[in-house]
Amino acid sequence: MEKSSSKNNTCKEEVFNELFRNHSEDLYKFLYYKYGADNNPSDLVQEAFIKLWNNCAKVLPEKARAFLFTVANHQMLNELSKKSTALKHATSKPRDFTSEDPEFVLREKEFKKKLEQALSELTESQRIAFMLSKVEGKKHREIAEMLGISQKAVEKRIYGAIALLKEKIDIF
Repeated sequence: MEKSSSKNNTCKEEVFNELFRNHSEDLYKFLYYKYGADNNPSDLVQEAFIKLWNNCAKVLPEKARAFLFTVANHQMLNELSKKSTALKHATSKPRDFTSEDPEFVLREKEFKKKLEQALSELTESQRIAFMLSKVEGKKHREIAEMLGISQKAVEKRIYGAIALLKEKIDIF
């Protein structure tokens, strides 16, 4: 793609169409392989491109890939969170008995609450990098390629997330 001002505008239809051709399949595969077909990756690809179009004046074409992957991943995490909450409430049954120590169960619940709260306080970029690294087991290099950022930026986000989690959870 040429670097002239007329070609370097995401709001131009031909530039946007080229971005769609170049990135939609990769974005779909990313969502499909990471989250599965049951989570409607094609819908989220479309939603990510809609957000790109709505923010085209703010996103340079060379930053569009990172924008799309970040938006789609964030949307998927939100969808999964909603599904998880709904499923938890739909399937939860009161336990009649447990072999676990009640104090342990209480501490575990408190820890989970602190962890969820601390995760919600992370910036979106920290949360995505942290989850890809610690939950998905991705290497820093892989995350950098997915998000279109440097490996150092990934490391900074992850270490910042860990520092905040340590501070908020107060167990480390």
